[in-house]
Amino acid sequence: MFRQWLALVIIVLVYIPVAIDATVLHVAAPTLSMTLGASGNELLWIIDIYSLVMAGMVLPMGALGDRIGFKRLLMLGSILFGLSSLAAAFAPTAGWLIAARASLAIGAAMIIPATLAGIRTLFVEARHRNIALGVWAAVGSGGAAFGPLIGGLLLEHFYWGSVFLINVPIVLLVVTLAARFVPAQPGRREQPLNINHALMLIVAILLLVFSAKTALKGTMSPWLVAMTLLTGAVLLLTFVRIQLGAKTPMIDMRLFCHPIILSGVVMAMTAMIALVGFELLMAQELQFVHGFTPFEAGMFMLPVMVASGFSGPIAGVLVGRLGLRIVATGGMGLSAISFLGLSQLDFSTQQYTAWALMVLLGFSAASALLASTAAIMAAAPKEKAAAAGAIETMSYELGAGLGIAIFGLLLTRSFSASIELPVGLNATLVEHASSSIGEAVKVAQGLSPSLAEQVIDAAKAAFITSHSVALGSAGGMLLLLAMGIWFSLARVKQS
Repeated sequence: MFRQWLALVIIVLVYIPVAIDATVLHVAAPTLSMTLGASGNELLWIIDIYSLVMAGMVLPMGALGDRIGFKRLLMLGSILFGLSSLAAAFAPTAGWLIAARASLAIGAAMIIPATLAGIRTLFVEARHRNIALGVWAAVGSGGAAFGPLIGGLLLEHFYWGSVFLINVPIVLLVVTLAARFVPAQPGRREQPLNINHALMLIVAILLLVFSAKTALKGTMSPWLVAMTLLTGAVLLLTFVRIQLGAKTPMIDMRLFCHPIILSGVVMAMTAMIALVGFELLMAQELQFVHGFTPFEAGMFMLPVMVASGFSGPIAGVLVGRLGLRIVATGGMGLSAISFLGLSQLDFSTQQYTAWALMVLLGFSAASALLASTAAIMAAAPKEKAAAAGAIETMSYELGAGLGIAIFGLLLTRSFSASIELPVGLNATLVEHASSSIGEAVKVAQGLSPSLAEQVIDAAKAAFITSHSVALGSAGGMLLLLAMGIWFSLARVKQS
């Protein structure tokens, strides 16, 4: 029994940095913009490449674990995660950091199914297994929720690469202990991997996101944007067709035909888009506009982190008493109200109102996440529970990646449209300063004090306008989604 729980500590320990890395860079966005010279577009790729790549790789990595055993998968994933952390910590350019983050995502995609498979293998009794899964879930939600605070604390005292260097000693400890105390398992050589299918999905997602970003920025000719979009769409449709015809598909696409499962996927993605996108927006506004340090920004956002981390048990009770339909619709509706309220606030003078709305946002969005899980797992046939769980995991990761992309696009577009720069800047400087608030700050550093102050003031005013547009738009879309969820879940029976 002691060996079981020791093995649990070991395999969950390495899950902590995996969860934290999903959000740890949110408060580091202004720092990366200044120290690496990352453009607004590069900054978005640095942050969201992690979730987008992980979404495509987590399923074939689970199949690899079945083939070689979860212990080997855990060791391989941990080593890759540690090496990628070193590469990220000392990245000299934004492109290097994007590549390192993609490699981190592949390591994380190995670690997540290895930890879950380890729990299923080590804990035979359902009572003990449920406790172990509860510990695993708490580590995941807590790590992601407190990532910005941890990142802010490190950036307060150390250089930006420290947010990755902290992974290295954890990985070394896990690899050493796992080699000694985690039992090995036989693999199943007949298990197909479908790596090529995963790569097709990742490329399709990245091309679609890239085409959307470049279309809004206007930095590429329209026909190139159209070709990129068409290529991504064709790859995605080809992926779906292959999955429908495969004997052992990576994703059981037929589950999406179930309206309840489809509603659950939409809820999961939307809730993650809301939480992750809001954290990124807030981190930039608090630091660039209001002059917060990274740690102060993390502390300011603490209410939404705490509320989302502790809402699970309460939301579970509410689902049991009120039913899935009410909790799911209420979660989306209250998230919309939170966004609409936050879109009208001045965070420097209305802090308490902002914190109250952030608590409401954290609780309601996390409640919608739990409701999405309940919808997906309740509607899936028992023999397809594992496939449904895999779809749920992908929805979470895609939502996190798309949250960065969507909020980033809304901010970029509205910032460029609303900034009013002073006269005296040449066309090149105007183009750079209009692209993002980070670029505007870098432009101001090379100007005379009076002109620099005018550029900074214009950038701050434009970002506040952009914040209102982004949050207001998100609130409106969430209200429409809440109404759609209410009707789509009409056939779910009260449990």
